[in-house]
Amino acid sequence: MSTHNCSGLQVPCSSGQRLLQPLWDHVRTSESFFQSPLFPVVFAIATYLGFCLPFVALDFLCPWVPALRRYKIHPDFSPSARQLLPCLGQTLFQHLVFVFPVTLLHWVRSPAQLPPEAPELLQLLRDVLLCLLLFDAEFFVWHVLHHKVPWLYRTFHKLHHQNAPPFALATQYMSAWELFSLGSFDVMNVKLLGCHPLTVLTFHLINIWLSVEDHSGYDFPWSTHRLVPCGWYGGVAHHDLHHSQFNCNFAPYFTHWDRMLGTLRPAPLPAQGCGSAECTVDCTLLCASHLSQKKHSSHRGLLHLPCASMKVAHGHLQGVSFS
Repeated sequence: MSTHNCSGLQVPCSSGQRLLQPLWDHVRTSESFFQSPLFPVVFAIATYLGFCLPFVALDFLCPWVPALRRYKIHPDFSPSARQLLPCLGQTLFQHLVFVFPVTLLHWVRSPAQLPPEAPELLQLLRDVLLCLLLFDAEFFVWHVLHHKVPWLYRTFHKLHHQNAPPFALATQYMSAWELFSLGSFDVMNVKLLGCHPLTVLTFHLINIWLSVEDHSGYDFPWSTHRLVPCGWYGGVAHHDLHHSQFNCNFAPYFTHWDRMLGTLRPAPLPAQGCGSAECTVDCTLLCASHLSQKKHSSHRGLLHLPCASMKVAHGHLQGVSFS
């Protein structure tokens, strides 16, 4: 351990702690608000809406900016106000009516005590990754059960699937039971691992962003699944396929559970090889045909061809019957 002190406190700290200590000291300047029962609700709503609004703006601009369409999984779909407003209202209602009373009760029973030291950087990264992996496993089991048991699906999970294709603000369009179930996984995991409050904040930020991105309907070159190697992370197209076919890709983020249990279905690559609308439509139709017609297994390799190659292949397949 280094003999340097953290922000004037007579507490020895490592180099990893020194990197995060200024950030943690800044957070602690608002300690009274951070410890209040209002903070979890304000943080959750502000973070969620902050991540959603850029995608809402992109959906608004998409009909007038053709260049955006090449990154949209469903180029001809944009959510209407009649779809957006109920999703926004559901999120605000549930956080104010359900989440706030629970956080208030928890605050009364065990007020938060903030440690003066920041966590080590490697410890923060390790704990965030462990939280994501635990949440991914828990959500996978929960998700499979709510699709395989008809009563659970009809009663609790069907609401989330009412918006297809999904869009950013539909991420938290869910029943109160689903919201509390997934929220309890978050709380349980950070307590199980004994995470530092800064780690908890970081995990919640990443978790909210990944869930919004998965429902956004946009597959950009910088999307998370393109940054994670070896196909370990599913991504937006992966989750969009779950919303359209229901019986595959149950894990929210990573692919190992679906891969091991045979529920993984690779998503077709987006038509980004060229900018023409004709190519986008042709490729989308070809991918849909192959996904819906499993018996033509000899053509599955076309799902992974680049856009230009798929367009040529589509021309050769025009005389083939997909009945």
